[in-house]
Amino acid sequence: MQTKRTIIISNRLPIRIEKQDGKLLFIPSEGGLATGLGSYYKKGGSIWVGWPGYIPETTEEEQLIREELARHNLIPVFLSAQELEDYYEGFSNEILWPICHYRLSYAVFDKSYWAAYQQVNQKFCDATLAQHITEKDEIWVHDYQLMLLPQLLRQQNNYLTIGYFQHIPFPADEIFRCIPWRNELLKGLLGADLIAFHTYHDAQHFLNSCLNILHLSPKNNSVRCRDRRVHVEVFPMGIDFEKFEQLSKSADVLSRVQALQEQYQNRKIILSIDRLDYSKGILERLAAYENLLQTYPELRNRVVLYMLVVPSRDNVAQYKLLRDEIDRMVGHINAVYGSDEWIPITYFYNSLSIEDLSALYVAADICLVTSLRDGMNLVCKEYIASKSQQQDGVLILSEFAGAAKELPETIQINPYSIDDITEAIHLALYMPRREQQQRMKSNITLVKKFNISHWVKLFFNRLHEIKREQKAHASRKLQGATLKKITDKLAQSTRRLLFLDYDGTLVGFQKEANAARPTAAVLQVLADLQSDTANQITIISGRPHTDLRKWFGNTDYFLIGEHGAWSNFPDGQWRDKPDMPTAWKTPVRRIMSKFTNRTPGANIEEKNYSLAWHYRKVHTGLGLMRAQELADALRYLLPQYGLQLLLGDKVIEVKINVLNKGKAALEIVEQYKPDFIFAMGDDSTDEDMFFELQDSAVTVKVGNKQTLAQYYIENQVDVLTLLQQLRG
Repeated sequence: MQTKRTIIISNRLPIRIEKQDGKLLFIPSEGGLATGLGSYYKKGGSIWVGWPGYIPETTEEEQLIREELARHNLIPVFLSAQELEDYYEGFSNEILWPICHYRLSYAVFDKSYWAAYQQVNQKFCDATLAQHITEKDEIWVHDYQLMLLPQLLRQQNNYLTIGYFQHIPFPADEIFRCIPWRNELLKGLLGADLIAFHTYHDAQHFLNSCLNILHLSPKNNSVRCRDRRVHVEVFPMGIDFEKFEQLSKSADVLSRVQALQEQYQNRKIILSIDRLDYSKGILERLAAYENLLQTYPELRNRVVLYMLVVPSRDNVAQYKLLRDEIDRMVGHINAVYGSDEWIPITYFYNSLSIEDLSALYVAADICLVTSLRDGMNLVCKEYIASKSQQQDGVLILSEFAGAAKELPETIQINPYSIDDITEAIHLALYMPRREQQQRMKSNITLVKKFNISHWVKLFFNRLHEIKREQKAHASRKLQGATLKKITDKLAQSTRRLLFLDYDGTLVGFQKEANAARPTAAVLQVLADLQSDTANQITIISGRPHTDLRKWFGNTDYFLIGEHGAWSNFPDGQWRDKPDMPTAWKTPVRRIMSKFTNRTPGANIEEKNYSLAWHYRKVHTGLGLMRAQELADALRYLLPQYGLQLLLGDKVIEVKINVLNKGKAALEIVEQYKPDFIFAMGDDSTDEDMFFELQDSAVTVKVGNKQTLAQYYIENQVDVLTLLQQLRG
């Protein structure tokens, strides 16, 4: 029997391949993701799927790479040079990266990039499925290069366990909607069971995109996607705290620290470490440093900016321009402010070993992070972990880095404000050691607790919870053995009463209420059911009774309109409830009219004993906001007049409390005395019916929402199929 495996899928493998002197070198990655997930993908036959960072020159070389990587539980996805150019450099880094980092003007919406992105995501899907994935396995997809992958996998098996983590920011929906293929990308992500981000704002931006682009209404940080609820969570990524803590204490690193301090003659070291990218705020940092030297000339020869920029995407035009400008600004500052004995900026454009990085962290008096937009930024956490012994040093952190949401005991700056950065550096340089230690101690405690292992554990614990919830919901879905049990019970009965809601159940919702007429298919399936003398159909609706009479007046159905205010039971003659008060309508109408005048597309529907405020034609976000405001404004009237507030699908309805579908249904049941009751509806008004009938009826919710009903079906489209199955 196959054990449960963890399938990690990312754009790159944790081992990269280089070729030197005709020999392949397999080099372990030092990245946080590789470190954090190392213990997961190596156990129980688990695997990691990704690009190995190399294009094989021959089929023999490709096979050699596959065999070597297989020893490490790694599955390579080989990409051609053209695929790398169009999928990685193109769609991923010239469309998604600038959009997610709010650089819309940098985006290049090339159709060939989109075709390559689809093709490569499919390659990753095929490579994953080739590993004979089962429902026992757990799949964790990482980052923006693979946004289509969750749905591609879901299409192959609806019961897979799939998680996704976005390591870069997710932009506001008004920015994300600029992508021509935004719908496909969102639907791709919604193939996952759990979608996670570093920050609350990223998660909310994603949910807003689902709402305003796909018109899926979020609820409790989740989105209903057919028969699944996709959960959206916030799990800030941590680092391998212990590794950096141990490095900072090693003799090798401490000797390098001493060498650095001697080299810079005990000047204050301001450290910045970034990958070459326009999102890192490198130019703004340089401008602020120059401003510091101008504003506070006494600091000259007393500080040094040690700036390490790691090479990245040198062949992309925007990055070439950025590097050229960095070179120019560094040269300018060093030439204008430097002297024979002091160079203001030590600048390196390369990568360093982990030992050299650790030494820099330990030696630095200030770590300066000025990201204009950053998913998390782990440099600042590595700096904190490296200070666990001395517990000194000051972290200056951009408020636009994800880490800023976790680390309040830092000096937070607006990276677009040169003066703000300048003053923060000045404050840090003169901060008393005691205050430094108090701040750093707090940061160390947090970073140590929320380390990379904790992050992985939180993610998988939540994913397991979600799958358990899905399994519980699946047992309530009306299908298979559950459906057969009900149809068998129905077949054994001789006097059946079927309560059917109208809007959202028998017919779909329409923007125009009058357009929601029963279709020929609806009329036929109802007629077929009623033709069985054992069946009695009852249509129970909040609609005006005049609509029900117009559409079903020539049938033998029992009809209940306006939540029970009107009924043709038992003899087909319409009667309303006598002596129902209507004085409450005046204040309610006044409040609803106020909101109608403020909300384009909203309208009021008046019934005999209820008032409904419809906002189906209102822009989604505005409609939800106004609906909440209206509900709050109406609540104080409810106890005063004995009213009930109903929050339906794009409608808020106020009615007399004594009228509801539950009481109306119960009156018919008590007189009709059926031996089988079936009740089906889709919204909150039907919950009264489910409550009153819960002990004696088969109750079905249309849509897998929180409900008192015993069972559910996915959506309104499945209603007719279910009714046909009841017909037999």
